Amino acid sequence: MIANWLKQTPTGIVLNLYCQPGAKQTKIVGLHDGCLKISLQALAADNKANEMLLAWLSKQLKVPQKQIQFLSGQSSRKKRLEVWGSITPEQIMEILSP
Repeated sequence: MIANWLKQTPTGIVLNLYCQPGAKQTKIVGLHDGCLKISLQALAADNKANEMLLAWLSKQLKVPQKQIQFLSGQSSRKKRLEVWGSITPEQIMEILSP
């Protein structure tokens, strides 16, 4: 079964994330309000947390950073991102599941 924080769309895979900037390390912490909760080492100032999130996801999922884009939530803790390319929802779940 596909997790509720992940949704396959005709263009790619949408991830619903809840991000907590300013943490000791960047990692998956679990689920929060139907989203995958990720703590980010970077602070929210100057878009640093968003940049870190994209770089971290790119590394974890092994997809180029240009294949991950924000759909909404750049200035919010709740973010929607879309990933496209050759990765499947099952692979994302396996890599990111808490």
